[in-house]
Amino acid sequence: MKTSIRTSFHALAAAGVLAFAAGCHRHDDHAGHNHAAESGGHHHEHKPPHGGTPVVLGDEAFHLELVRDAEAGRLQLYVMDGELENFIRIPAASINLTATVNGEPQTLVLRPVANEATGETVGDTSLFEAEADWIKTTADFDATLETITVKGAAFNDVKFNFPKGNDHDEDGDHDHKH
Repeated sequence: MKTSIRTSFHALAAAGVLAFAAGCHRHDDHAGHNHAAESGGHHHEHKPPHGGTPVVLGDEAFHLELVRDAEAGRLQLYVMDGELENFIRIPAASINLTATVNGEPQTLVLRPVANEATGETVGDTSLFEAEADWIKTTADFDATLETITVKGAAFNDVKFNFPKGNDHDEDGDHDHKH
């Protein structure tokens, strides 16, 4: 009898762990719910897939990931969903960004990049990039993205620091409760 109860208890505990794990991986749209009002209790960090700087658009509707290649003097911008899990293609011809470098404004025009492997084309891509000599030597700068439209939502004058991003957490991590 004790073995049967112990086995039932272990099975019940395992089912609870599986149910909790499934809840942690549930993907839901951030629009229409309030993180502060929810009491799920677990933390979920958004980690940029390329190790770059996350920039939040709106109320976590979307993210941008900026990746600096110092050697090439290149800055790449990836358009992503609110969870930093899926790339989102947009039809933009360019994305304008103004960085403040040594007190001087530097304008970057990030151009769309085609990718044969993913089928992305100029005019239907999630990757934009620009090159400039100052990117080779400037690892930290404040910037403003002029405008970007993602899935019909326009975001204007998006301010951020590179490499910190625009998340307002003290430690720079993007922690929130689901």
